[in-house]
Amino acid sequence: MKRRDFIHLSGLGLGAMMVPSLAAFSKPVAAEHLMMSGMDAAAKKLLADVALNTARGLGATYTDVRIGRYLQQFLFTREKNVQGITNAESFGVGIRVIANGTWGFSATSDVTPDGIKKCAETAVAIAKANSKLQDEPVELAPVKSYGEVSWKTPIQKNAMEVPVKDKIDLLLSVNNAALDNGAAFVNSALFMVNEQKYFASTDGSYIDQDIHRIWPNFTVTAVNRQEGVFRSRQALSAPMGMGYEYLDGLASEKFMNPAGFNSYRNSYDMVEDAIGAANQAKQKLSAKSVLPGKYDLMLDPDHLGLTIHESVGHPLELDRVLGYEANYAGTSFATLDKWETKNFKYGSDLVNIVADKVQPHSLGNVGWDDEGVKSKEWDLIKNGVLVNYQAIRDQAKIINEPESHGCCFADNWSSVQFQRMPNVSLRPGTEKMSPHDMIKNIEKGIYILGRGSYSIDQQRYNFQFGGQLFYEIKNGEIAGMLEDVAYQSNTQEFWNSCSAICDKDDYRLFGSFFDGKGQPSQVSAVSHGSSTTRFDGVNVINTGRSI
Repeated sequence: MKRRDFIHLSGLGLGAMMVPSLAAFSKPVAAEHLMMSGMDAAAKKLLADVALNTARGLGATYTDVRIGRYLQQFLFTREKNVQGITNAESFGVGIRVIANGTWGFSATSDVTPDGIKKCAETAVAIAKANSKLQDEPVELAPVKSYGEVSWKTPIQKNAMEVPVKDKIDLLLSVNNAALDNGAAFVNSALFMVNEQKYFASTDGSYIDQDIHRIWPNFTVTAVNRQEGVFRSRQALSAPMGMGYEYLDGLASEKFMNPAGFNSYRNSYDMVEDAIGAANQAKQKLSAKSVLPGKYDLMLDPDHLGLTIHESVGHPLELDRVLGYEANYAGTSFATLDKWETKNFKYGSDLVNIVADKVQPHSLGNVGWDDEGVKSKEWDLIKNGVLVNYQAIRDQAKIINEPESHGCCFADNWSSVQFQRMPNVSLRPGTEKMSPHDMIKNIEKGIYILGRGSYSIDQQRYNFQFGGQLFYEIKNGEIAGMLEDVAYQSNTQEFWNSCSAICDKDDYRLFGSFFDGKGQPSQVSAVSHGSSTTRFDGVNVINTGRSI
């Protein structure tokens, strides 16, 4: 990657750095190709049966087959120019089997009966070869047979069908709005994904799914050329499991936050946010540098989601807990012995965190996972106590679960499915409270919005988080903008300092569009919901300028 390309992608957020791996098995296509219908379910069923019957005939005791068509459109602009347009398609088959009590997997882009038959034969051969090293056979939790079923993201407007010109015009209007309001530099991007996934298994399910996701993003930079100082502000958008209605106002829903500008839920005004970003980036140039010390933190959902992701979502992945996932920022402090006590205080009594794959508009919302398990919701932390993990079919027995949680996924037909984070969300408070109410009771605090840089250790315990915008709170009121803010804590101490959570009217989604895990690396998309939340007495450090 050339240096200027690295800088460009970095400006759009760390998530965009995962774009090359997402598109590794894709081929360029015309934009019109993204709107073409794929193979119908009846044809896919016939091909899936070839895999199932071939593997069974060779001695496999279990087989699943995934026929996937993955469509991507990524648009990039900077100031007045279009920097890149990617239209890509990936189409192929992945076959997973158990033979001699051992997993085997193979994949092919030859989506024909002969190609699939050879692929199934290879998967069985791999399983039998692996079985020589298997200490005990794979044991799968039972799953219901659903027959022939389908599921589709409930979109109002397919983003792939919106003309590329209209989407580029939107991004350039975002750039112009930022430049007109004093920005020195701006880049913007729009990521759209459509996964057409067909799953079949020897358990008797044939599942056809059509999944849509969208993520608008930008970075606005203001410069003080006399002092040689610059400050940036990224978009406060959340990637969503929605169609283009997220951007065109069909699902309009926004409200004023205590800092005096709009937040968004189930819709996003990209131009309005860019105007705010330009003004706030300029304000950041002269903002007071924070005085280190203990503060009560008031964390907006578009910030808190990343903290949830890193300090709750990842450490409660059962493969990390068991040490199966250790190389890629793996393992976890939340070991089985803590769960077995049934009283490990992960957080305060107010903290109730759930996992799910069913929340509307979320990135993780699907009908079934890649093992044919129907999506559901389950508790991870209840009244502050650790009560469960995230487990798939061959893990469920380890934590005495009667069935999988339905969180097994692959990012492509060419990748083997494994345990991935579902949506992990903090339940809103039960008592009526808005962010405006919350701020009135804070004497010395900081209000933080937007995702920033972060660092967390291998066990997901000791961490540091930054943000996009920081506002000092004095005696129940906003006292001005701060800069150079980051907070440090450990996971248990932090969540036990939670003292107030706004109610459901403030509940919003944060999202990670390119969450990486595994070796070879795979990406996935996941949302984290929360309302504005207060944490008391958190250590804040100064990350930059002299005080």
